[in-house]
Amino acid sequence: MTRTLPFLALTAALALGACSKEPATPATSAAPTETEEVFQESPAPVEASEAGLDAGGGASASEIPETIRGRWGLVPADCTSTKGDAKGLLEVSADQLKFYESVAKLGEIKEAGESRIRGTFDYTGEGQSWTNDVVLDVAEDGKTMIRRDYGKDAMPGPLTYTRCG
Repeated sequence: MTRTLPFLALTAALALGACSKEPATPATSAAPTETEEVFQESPAPVEASEAGLDAGGGASASEIPETIRGRWGLVPADCTSTKGDAKGLLEVSADQLKFYESVAKLGEIKEAGESRIRGTFDYTGEGQSWTNDVVLDVAEDGKTMIRRDYGKDAMPGPLTYTRCG
């Protein structure tokens, strides 16, 4: 008896929904892409002066913030390998992300703060090139970085890096 109750409730909900007078959503209206959702949900872009970025000695609004730069590993061995096999190592400089077999050059910055950047990166590697939108967020007093890629060739889900010591 208890098993049929959820089934009956679901059936009733579906029946009521079918009687709704609300017009159906046209098939031509596409849902926003994952990139659009993240970029729309994020706060408005931070101006260079608000983010502590300036052209006089500090990072400019055309560079990756200093807090994000450095060597980051997906696993501890990425930071200590001497054999060149650190496949999860990410080296962040002022204008690029360097991976095991690819490089991503910074393009348009959509948002930059002291410990966050959202922007477009042009990737090249293994004879191919592609573009992704990337969000990098540094947390835990600069020890952890979350990377989210959006686009056709993006990594699924966020990746968590630890700063190499």
